[in-house]
Amino acid sequence: MPKVKIYTTSTCGYCFMAKDFLNKNNIEFEAVDVGLDQTARQEMMDRSGQMGVPVLDIDGNIIIGFDKPAIVKALGLS
Repeated sequence: MPKVKIYTTSTCGYCFMAKDFLNKNNIEFEAVDVGLDQTARQEMMDRSGQMGVPVLDIDGNIIIGFDKPAIVKALGLS
C-alpha cells in the first residue's frame, strides 16, 4: 500500500473530492490541514512549490490539485 499524505484545508471543495476518491478506493491516507498547521503549510510549499490545495504526496510523487488520472497512476489503480 502506498504512503499517501494530502495537504488540505477545511473549505476546499477539491480537497473533499480527493479525500472522497481515496476513501472510495480504500486507500489509507494522512490528511493535514494547512490552514491550521503552519509547519505543514511550509512543508507543502517546499515540496510542491504551490500555495494552493489539495497537494497529494503519494510515495514521494507530488500531485497538485485533484488530478484523478495522475492519482490513479501513482496509486497503481486500473
